[in-house]
Amino acid sequence: MDLRIGQGYDVHQLREGLPMWLGGVRIESNIGFVAHSDGDVAIHALCDALLGALALGDIGHLFPDTSDEWKGISSSILLEKVMARITGLGWKVVNADITIALQRPKIASYVGAMREHLAAVMGVDSSRVSVKATTTERLGFVGRGEGCEVWAVVMLCKD
Repeated sequence: MDLRIGQGYDVHQLREGLPMWLGGVRIESNIGFVAHSDGDVAIHALCDALLGALALGDIGHLFPDTSDEWKGISSSILLEKVMARITGLGWKVVNADITIALQRPKIASYVGAMREHLAAVMGVDSSRVSVKATTTERLGFVGRGEGCEVWAVVMLCKD
């Protein structure tokens, strides 16, 4: 059995009046992410981890923010495309672990829905997807409410 580990990281600025999508779930909030797509920073980090595990580049390379084709697109669709690439090469997800650093809004009540959504898109049981929410104790740009950062780690296997 061949195993690969990938790590992804992404950050997005927050601004009032924009929708907030995290892990494929709409978060009730008066602030959202500044982005070319829907700004789902959790899915972006996850895509980068998946691509990185197989040295396939990153989402900025595959889905450039200079292309109108990807403007406003749901990041769940980007994840579907990344998964099609990975499964097409004979790989499958063993597990994914995602950490979201966001001062506000509080997102703990959305974690279960995020796990379910991400698992469904990746074609795995939700027990293989971990989503954790944390703050930065009011330190840095996250603590000041200026943005959100996400780290993702995945393990892939090929029989």
